[in-house]
Amino acid sequence: MSERTYRVIVRGVFAGLDDDQRTRLLASAAEHDILTAAFTDDGTLVYDRELRAFSLRCVVRQAGDLEDEAAGEAACDRAAAALAARGIGHGALRTKVTSVDDMKIRRPRRG
Repeated sequence: MSERTYRVIVRGVFAGLDDDQRTRLLASAAEHDILTAAFTDDGTLVYDRELRAFSLRCVVRQAGDLEDEAAGEAACDRAAAALAARGIGHGALRTKVTSVDDMKIRRPRRG
């Protein structure tokens, strides 16, 4: 069976942050900057110092016969688990799913 690879961005908002959670997030904000974000299997959490919204960028691999939406659901599960592991609540999650297998690579023409 074939496998498909997706890059998924999960977006959401923080919910119910207490002072301790805010302090911890702000202390590590530089490590979660958009400029250092990468698509990884575990996911890369990205947020700014305002602590309103966040995104998680991850790579999802799944069987080729599954719908693209299944990759989005898997990514949402990863995002929820990553936040829960940090004891952080969140609002509704939304996704942007891109199939790496369907991307066209534009190579420069040779003169």
